[in-house]
Amino acid sequence: MAIKIITATFNGVEGIEVNVEIDITGGLPCFNIVGLADTAVKESKERVRSAIMNSGYEFPINRITINLAPADLKKDGSQFDLPIAIGILVATGQIRFNHMNKYMLLGELSLLGDIKKIRGALPIVICGVNNNIKNFIVPIDNAEECSLIKNANIFAVNSLLDVIKRIENDEWTCYKRKRKVKNFANMILDFDDVIGQESCKRAIEVAAAGGHNLVMFGPPGAGKTMMAKRIPSVLPSLSYEESLEVTKVYSVSGNSQIDSVIVSERPFRNPHHTASRLALVGGGNNLLPGEISLAHNGVLYLDEILEFKKNVLEVLRQPLEDRIIRISRAAGTIVYPANIMLVASLNPCPCGYYGSNFKQCVCSEIEIKRYLNKLSGPLIDRIDIFSFVGTLDYKDIHSDRRGESSKEIQKRVEKARKKQKQRFEKDKIYCNSQMNEKQIRKYCSLDKSSTDFMKMVFQRFNISARVYSRLLKVARTIADLDDREGIIESDLIEALQYRKFIDQKII
Repeated sequence: MAIKIITATFNGVEGIEVNVEIDITGGLPCFNIVGLADTAVKESKERVRSAIMNSGYEFPINRITINLAPADLKKDGSQFDLPIAIGILVATGQIRFNHMNKYMLLGELSLLGDIKKIRGALPIVICGVNNNIKNFIVPIDNAEECSLIKNANIFAVNSLLDVIKRIENDEWTCYKRKRKVKNFANMILDFDDVIGQESCKRAIEVAAAGGHNLVMFGPPGAGKTMMAKRIPSVLPSLSYEESLEVTKVYSVSGNSQIDSVIVSERPFRNPHHTASRLALVGGGNNLLPGEISLAHNGVLYLDEILEFKKNVLEVLRQPLEDRIIRISRAAGTIVYPANIMLVASLNPCPCGYYGSNFKQCVCSEIEIKRYLNKLSGPLIDRIDIFSFVGTLDYKDIHSDRRGESSKEIQKRVEKARKKQKQRFEKDKIYCNSQMNEKQIRKYCSLDKSSTDFMKMVFQRFNISARVYSRLLKVARTIADLDDREGIIESDLIEALQYRKFIDQKII
């Protein structure tokens, strides 16, 4: 009689239930695994055989057939080791497993029978809960992240013998979460360290309050990178739903940063300018998420964005618009979330001093134009806010006066985000930057004076429809910061001045 054990695999950040069917019959000894299993799954035969024997049990010398259903779904990963081993022991009568259809098993086995951490445990548990399974037997190193899921009974195990003992004695103790968190941001960094630059700090506050994309430009040493690294300190904390989304991405990536803890701070990713398209988008043999997806619900910071190759920057266009990344390769198609706040900094020219009052620029117009052309028109259209960061005077640097702390700015940001959360409760979005055209028409309505002003702006500066929509989104955020229900003309004027870039022309 065939035995069925429930487990799962994942595609992108979504789990898919898989049934491990074990059939042991007479005949020449062989061990076959069918059901579109990849190399890691097929190699489980040797791990399972050694783990069973080194745990003091007999490995059957018969014809063993393992079917991973559904058979037309590609299976990869090492999480099938434990369900295969338990299925063989049940099929040979060496152990009894009552109510096995109420448990989902996952875990990689070592040759000695130890159970090791696997990749993608969190989306697998979410899949099980969605399929009315409440009991999960998982590696102890995955228990912390899996315990984040409500309505899931997590049973952490460290060896095959541990699982067998619990099964035979029917003794199950739920894992209790230790409530550790993963802090991506270094909270020692605070905006009260930033001297002056009040206009740029206001732009950062608006960007943080609405999740808008931001570009800071100015001469070297003005403080662009310094302020960018402090942006996480003013962002609101992740909600439960957002935390789940981020942790799922890190779970399937196998990224060591997660280290058995829950992601509760917004990610801050800062790839070097030599990063490739693959590093940003993701992919490779295992179709892993890239930097854009790892910054989901957080900040992707591109320092000296014009030093990146142009073809690398162009891959940002689709994720910034659709907020997802669809990776299509010969191995399959994967969809990863990409709801990011893009923050970038740049010098206005190759030497860095174009427009500076303190040092003369030595670049020719052709050199400046070639340098700035790395930012294409479509990519510039997707930037909501441009902010100039000027060089400070000596009296500003020498002054003992300090700016607002991150805590004070964060209070205003969280208040604005709270308004947005209430507004979009039925729309399944979190902030103003995520609004689609239908929601813009609903929540960004203008009075006659504001309508006339935007008509003048549209005609005078010949802006695109995308820029027009983004102006309304930024104005909506400015109104939220000022605790106003309606958008007024001054909100639109402030949003418009954030479109000034390099040569002080409206883009």
